Amino acid sequence: MNTGGMAKVAAVQFETGTDVDENLATCLRMIDQAALQQPDIVVLPEFCNHLSWYDDDDHAWRVAVPEGGEFLAAVAARAARHQCYIVINVSCQRTAPAITVTSFLFGPDGSTVSQSDKQTLMGHENDYFVRADSVSPVVVTPFGQLGIFPCRDGVTCETPRGLALRGAQLFCDSLNSFALDEASLHIPARAPENKVFLVAANKVGPLIPRPLLEPVSEATRIPLKFLMGAGESQIVAPDGSILAKGPLDEEAVVIAEINLADSNSKLRPDGTDLFLSRRPELYSDIVKAPEGEYCGPAAETAEVAIINPQADGEAAIAEVIEAIALLNDDIQLVVLPELFCFANALVTDVEQAVQLSVSAIAQLQQACSGALHIATTLVEQHATGTAHTGLLINSEGVVARQPQLHSIARHSWATPGDQLHTVDLSWGKVAIITGDDAVYPELIKVAALRGVHAIIVPFDLQEAWEIEFGLLSRAAENRLCVIAASRQRPQGGGVICSLERDFTILTEWKERAFDGNINYPIITLQAKDTIVTTATIHPNAAANKVMSANTDLLQQRPWQLSGRLVE
Repeated sequence: MNTGGMAKVAAVQFETGTDVDENLATCLRMIDQAALQQPDIVVLPEFCNHLSWYDDDDHAWRVAVPEGGEFLAAVAARAARHQCYIVINVSCQRTAPAITVTSFLFGPDGSTVSQSDKQTLMGHENDYFVRADSVSPVVVTPFGQLGIFPCRDGVTCETPRGLALRGAQLFCDSLNSFALDEASLHIPARAPENKVFLVAANKVGPLIPRPLLEPVSEATRIPLKFLMGAGESQIVAPDGSILAKGPLDEEAVVIAEINLADSNSKLRPDGTDLFLSRRPELYSDIVKAPEGEYCGPAAETAEVAIINPQADGEAAIAEVIEAIALLNDDIQLVVLPELFCFANALVTDVEQAVQLSVSAIAQLQQACSGALHIATTLVEQHATGTAHTGLLINSEGVVARQPQLHSIARHSWATPGDQLHTVDLSWGKVAIITGDDAVYPELIKVAALRGVHAIIVPFDLQEAWEIEFGLLSRAAENRLCVIAASRQRPQGGGVICSLERDFTILTEWKERAFDGNINYPIITLQAKDTIVTTATIHPNAAANKVMSANTDLLQQRPWQLSGRLVE
């Protein structure tokens, strides 16, 4: 494995139209502009040869470019001229009538280094293109290892995760997106959840032919400004920090100098290795062929709360009991932080921890009335060892247990569980995601595939990206609600994520006008020094996984190409 070194990376954003020759000229001009800063790699947007808008199959074929044709040869020649790597995405003619959406990587000598076909198609792309039938390669360069994918493949976790597990240190993502939540959520989430760098290049200007802007806007009720490429090309570090970012609506070269060796460490702050601690045997649902609808109907709304006590020990339990007594009667779920009654959420004496946990369970049970459930994590002794257990408690006692499934350094005393459970409540199906289990995107995908409407996450925030991107991305890419409670940490605290009911693009939206966001969740952040945070969630909204025509987040996932996730 190449351990990585310094590299200057560039993302270029620009407008393309319906004239292939003019689009080539724009690509070459922008490559030349980027080359003035002597980058090692330049990443261009998706569909650089032609807008992704076609009259019919014949039109789509005519404007697609052949491998080895003049369009790609000109880009390869620029790579040789400027002695850099170039990633460009085009619609590519294959054996007629097949067309793929392909990212080509050209090397500093002008050779074709790799090709990466799109694995998940979006909307009308399914009418004209064929999906990838093989995984994309991880490419070794003098400065590190590259994983390349376009647009929709980065909206969900599978494709980037597979590349990272095979050694990618830098993701190169070519975009053709009008969605504001692409840049604000999906792009930056992929970097820190894999602890790699990411460079993403998006378009600006119309994403459909200019003469059609007005009629399409009128027919779809999408304002004109949201039929444009959303720009904001960016470079993201392994910790989720944005190193450089472009404007919303102007041409730009976005550039940063990075050290790819910084992506080699997968350690969490407590010393847990994010990759070595994975449990591939638990993720097998991901590679199973789709079978019908995954998520059934649920209640339209549910009232939930997160409570963050300030005290420790029995005082913390008493504080929670008092806070619950003051809640409105309609609250159906309360989530407490991980090990809420233990100082700094750490266990120093297992025997005493078990005793305190027994006391906490009994008192939380007494605090429940009616339909109220309380979730947290505590310490339990079992025949196989001591477990860090997620618990769901009501007036009758413990109704569900979920041992933490991944071994983590700060809870080295805990024996991990061996399966993910789901629980049917009156308002929907839920899964308890215990502590740091939430940082493993595969596990949340499994929960979605098992039909949950919400995940309950009692956790202890360790890294800023978890609250800035991680939990929000879990909600968005899987279309499920998230109720997550943490102690207040310097990086933040808990969050409640609900879902917009209006979701499927190019359908009638009844509750909101299109605002540029497709699936950014409705978030209620736990305010600093606030003990109780409440919100209304929309469980039934989780039943709709259809992002666009022929684009179901679960049905159309790249299950055939996700084998590395379960190895």
